[in-house]
Amino acid sequence: MSTSPRRKVAIATLAPPGECCPYLHEGVELIGKRWTGAIVWVLLEGGSMRFSEIGGAVPNLSDRLLSERMKELEARGIVERQVRDGSPARVEYSLTDMGRELAPALRELREWALRYL
Repeated sequence: MSTSPRRKVAIATLAPPGECCPYLHEGVELIGKRWTGAIVWVLLEGGSMRFSEIGGAVPNLSDRLLSERMKELEARGIVERQVRDGSPARVEYSLTDMGRELAPALRELREWALRYL
């Protein structure tokens, strides 16, 4: 039984050539929102952190904006909020698996910024 070589089949793209991929656009808008990339970076570097630790690690970030961004990131499944038992209860934030998968992209962006900005 002879087998013929496999033919290459064109795979449909998410956007025609020359147009922006809607998934890329949404991803850039999400992580590129003011303070969000910095918050994710701090959590990548610091692991599980308290609200005040995150706020202290990102210069000029108000508590109100940090709270807003943390809620957005939690709703998108990028950040997880954990309440630890104790008196008083201790709330910590960490990246989910999905959030940690941003590490290579953010590291590349950091390298680019160090080179050109």
